[in-house]
Amino acid sequence: MLGIFDSGFGGLTVLKSIHKQTPSLSTVYLGDNARAPYGDKDKEAIYEFTRQGVEFLFKQGCPLVILACNTASAQALRRLQQTFLPAHYPNHRILGVTRPTVEYLADTDEAEHLGIFGTKATITSDAYGKELKELFGSKHVLTQIPCPGLVELVEEGLEESAAAQRLVQTYTNQLLTHSKKIKRVLLACTHYPLLKDLFVRHLPETIEVLTQGEVVATSLVDYLQRHPEITERIDQTSQRYYSTTKIDNISGLATKFYGEEIVFESDNLDKT
Repeated sequence: MLGIFDSGFGGLTVLKSIHKQTPSLSTVYLGDNARAPYGDKDKEAIYEFTRQGVEFLFKQGCPLVILACNTASAQALRRLQQTFLPAHYPNHRILGVTRPTVEYLADTDEAEHLGIFGTKATITSDAYGKELKELFGSKHVLTQIPCPGLVELVEEGLEESAAAQRLVQTYTNQLLTHSKKIKRVLLACTHYPLLKDLFVRHLPETIEVLTQGEVVATSLVDYLQRHPEITERIDQTSQRYYSTTKIDNISGLATKFYGEEIVFESDNLDKT
């Protein structure tokens, strides 16, 4: 099975694209809704929560886990890869969303001014800036805008509220004060696809607004083709969904992220 971990429902936007591109792939999804959002938590808490989620998915039989959460990818991925896996699960793998997204976002012939909207923790980590510099040097200019409050509104089903509109307008205005030459912006949080129309509405038509689901799914397909030793350990055609909060009344909201009905199983994550 392929494991997908997110701090809440946002990773379902990535999972939807994965299922679209690899419909027979077995998947297990875990959303840490009880402790969402991660964007305002300190680095050690983010690491520990992510480690617990990853280990839960490993124990479900997943040899490969994708951190669909940008905050977890930015704050916990490298430490998990460099210390946790070698010590405890040397035959397992963890992938994040940052690097494949940067590869897609910045792989252009011309130098560009790019924009990033993300949680406070993602932006503070400068994960996108570091990956951009490592892959493309100083070719591109990057402006990053933290967007506190948006994840909470989306998790509460208030992505079309007046409060969401005010926040998006505030953050897009902040971006535009930095540069009028920005060509593309990334919504670097898996919750933000539900706000894409608002971002598009408040940005000039000349700016392309990108989300991550399709990019990550395409990268996964390429990874599995290059790593048959992982692929052969992933079975087919089953889908399971877990959450760390009570499962009553969450399936409806989760369905908004995924686009089809989702039924969650009981919470089996040990949060001690």
